[in-house]
Amino acid sequence: MSDSTPAGVGRRVRNARLRSGLTQRELAEQSGISLRYVKQVEGGEAPGVRAETLRRLAVPAGVTVTALLGSVPLSEPSDPAAMWVPVRDALLSPARPGGDPVTADGYGLSLAAAVKLYHDNRYRELAAALPLLLRDAADAPPLLRSQAYQLAGSVMVQTRQHDAAEVALSRSLADAEATGARLDAASAVITRCWLLLAQGRFAETLRLSAEWADRVEPRISTATPAELSAWGWLLLRGSAAAVRDNRQDVADDMMRLAEAAAVAAGRERGGYRSYWTTFGPATVAMKRAENAVVAGRPDVALRIARRVPGTLRPTSDNRNRHLLDVAGAHLDLREPGEALQVMTRLRHEAGPWLAEQRMARDLTVRLIRPRRKLTGEMRDLADAVRLPL
Repeated sequence: MSDSTPAGVGRRVRNARLRSGLTQRELAEQSGISLRYVKQVEGGEAPGVRAETLRRLAVPAGVTVTALLGSVPLSEPSDPAAMWVPVRDALLSPARPGGDPVTADGYGLSLAAAVKLYHDNRYRELAAALPLLLRDAADAPPLLRSQAYQLAGSVMVQTRQHDAAEVALSRSLADAEATGARLDAASAVITRCWLLLAQGRFAETLRLSAEWADRVEPRISTATPAELSAWGWLLLRGSAAAVRDNRQDVADDMMRLAEAAAVAAGRERGGYRSYWTTFGPATVAMKRAENAVVAGRPDVALRIARRVPGTLRPTSDNRNRHLLDVAGAHLDLREPGEALQVMTRLRHEAGPWLAEQRMARDLTVRLIRPRRKLTGEMRDLADAVRLPL
């Protein structure tokens, strides 16, 4: 339902002006309307604005009168969930009976290709490939089926479709446990902890991560990289939950154990089965910085961030999320120029990923809200994060 109140009309006039890169004075001059009245309209203090006045404001702003009245959006950001409807349907509807036989080798190759699409941020191609994987999952070997469901769960968490993520990750864990694949099960739990964090279920995240960290805790002196990665990531999830639940001591303890696992790993390397994520000293440093931002210590976060290598892949979710934390820390320290520089870097290097991040939209709002006039760089960033100005 459109908001036709003076406040609603005023907000849309202001947003249209910002989108066009005009100041209030420039809009007044180009529309032939007094600056004082433009300010009243944008402030919601001008009841009963005439259609002719809106038309004069719409022309320099480059929008329709209908848009200013709220009957259509000022801009048409793409629906980030629309392309995932077939994936949701494949998860939430019964699997179709198999046609051609599903072989372990063939399914494994298809799964590996889909995982690569995910980590390369090629979401449209992934959205086309994933329903086929899920359709054939019923006839696939249980362990590969578990991994396919974990991939689908990761996508659903990423795109904030939590009900479908719950279904996918429950199936992933059940298949992994049924085959006795302890580290695959732990990997599914790590992703489920991400889902719980996104839902604000911090106590549940902490309980689940601690329980599974105890289950898979390795002897560090003889642990494999896969064991260290699974254990370390469970500890990182628990630490993230604890700091958000104002349990700083628990967060610090779990972070110290994760750091011990990272030191034992020796360097940043692929996580379990080498494709879900990486783990090592850089990952722990990035998560330390994230905890510092959450705890309201942006100066500490930036100090930690300076120790993170600058050679991490632009397609790394961890690296990109870390850069959002860095941008947030700069904003907290009233350094908008530095924050915009970081966000612009992300727009160029990881645009498809950035478009899916609610945190990126929130940071962009913080960047542009105080501005009387948006630069082209700011407008490009607003477009990249699908922010309807």
